[in-house]
Amino acid sequence: MQPWQTLDSIATADGLLELRRRAADDFLITIDGRVLMNSRAQASEVGLARLACRPIASRRTPRVLIGGLGMGCTLRAALTELPRDARVVVAELTPRVVDWCSGPLADVNAGALRDPRCEVRVEDVADTVVSTVATAAGKPAYDAVMFDLYEGPAASGDRLFGRRALERVRAVLRPGGVFAIWSEGVTPGFERRLELSGYAVERRRLGRGGLRHVVYLARQKAAKAGAE
Repeated sequence: MQPWQTLDSIATADGLLELRRRAADDFLITIDGRVLMNSRAQASEVGLARLACRPIASRRTPRVLIGGLGMGCTLRAALTELPRDARVVVAELTPRVVDWCSGPLADVNAGALRDPRCEVRVEDVADTVVSTVATAAGKPAYDAVMFDLYEGPAASGDRLFGRRALERVRAVLRPGGVFAIWSEGVTPGFERRLELSGYAVERRRLGRGGLRHVVYLARQKAAKAGAE
């Protein structure tokens, strides 16, 4: 087995973020020495995109927001599911990750960043949602929103997964839209926050055996008929 080679690294608030490779198609992204993603194990990222995009793919000019670029595999899977007139916004906090995805990882994601349907914004997806709420003038902007962020809601704070943050995402979703969240595992407290924030929640376990990641699918609850 070939040893891992570090291709690039950058210091972040969470530790040293590194891109490693040991074969032409075998990459790791690690943070503080802990593996975040592997180019040969992308089933949950692909599953996240499919579950979010298939229900809205037949809409006219569907718009999708993805929080977190990673290796670009979630983006590639979303673009595969969506029609030619779709628009996909990706919010990625770390500029170096964007460079990796358009450089060493371009073959892993099949050149997803070159797709004309894709727009990458170097910013926190929480800020993307806030600015969308502020500028949309009450008109929802997205048919699907995906959060594909590190461990997911178990390890992230209120800025992304608190009640107010979840309500803001609901405000930018068009009727019948999908909010899909990747999670390292089952997170009951987060499920409850979703429900309290006005979502109907479905949990999907992806993969077989051992540790299986989770995708939460959240949709706006149907409005109750008013009393006569």
